[in-house]
Amino acid sequence: MSARPAAPKGARAAADRRRAGPVSAALLDRRGALRALGAAALVAAGGVAAAEPGLAGVKARGTLTVAVYRDMPPFHDKGRGIDVDLAAALADALGVRLSLMAFTAGEDMNDDLRNMVWKGHYLGYGPADVMLHVPVDSPLMDANPQVHIFAPYWRDRVMIARNLQQLPHLETLAQLNGKPVAVPGQTLAGWLLIGADGGAYKQQLTTTWKDGVEAAQALQRGEFAAAAGLQSELESVIGGDPRFVMTPLPTVSNSRNGWAVGLAVKKDATDLEAALQAAVDGMVEDQRMRQIFGKGRVTWRPV
Repeated sequence: MSARPAAPKGARAAADRRRAGPVSAALLDRRGALRALGAAALVAAGGVAAAEPGLAGVKARGTLTVAVYRDMPPFHDKGRGIDVDLAAALADALGVRLSLMAFTAGEDMNDDLRNMVWKGHYLGYGPADVMLHVPVDSPLMDANPQVHIFAPYWRDRVMIARNLQQLPHLETLAQLNGKPVAVPGQTLAGWLLIGADGGAYKQQLTTTWKDGVEAAQALQRGEFAAAAGLQSELESVIGGDPRFVMTPLPTVSNSRNGWAVGLAVKKDATDLEAALQAAVDGMVEDQRMRQIFGKGRVTWRPV
């Protein structure tokens, strides 16, 4: 890849690129166009966490407030998704009710950790007891000493799904020449493909999709030969369909291994951290984690 386009804008781009963790500098340079609107809606819905921190506060209130990204299928979409089910399972493991705090991604990951974990938003909501889908990334940890990031539960990466009849092999991106490809333009997958090989594939890319789920649905309808997005997005649509196969983007080495995401709490909430870590470990051991992901049509694998 010899050129990279300008960083995308938009709330979905912020959410998608946030998941990229160490994959790119996108963690630190995004814009969330709907941030203020989402914050106002959250306040109107009463999404305000109690002040008492740690496990004692959770037990005293009888609720675990969990921050999850809104509009991030298959992890959260219209009140449902993998992270919603995981949040419910965490609350159940602690013997309390769940209070879900869905929020729109801020400008960068540091903003989200400040607003959702250790300080709270200036509009008056937060922080939550725990935040989900946080990149388990050493530079991010070093930049945010107010929080502890732990318990990785999923590893995501940019993938490309293809119709085997139209694209039986894909060893290099050059094999995409002449084939229509669906890609969410304002996401990590989008700018990787748009800028690949000096922009060689721009003319065959349709970039109007908001996320990999929409791109995969267009592929499934037979409108495209291939679709790019996050593994979780693509698999939630075409997983198990023998007409399609998913592989990492060829020649894009920094996306092949992906990035892990986990939980984040305040640094002094050590008892809550220990309880949540035990809950995650228990869900892995008894296969509930696999079941939660399976409900979202995603195959869970050990991180």
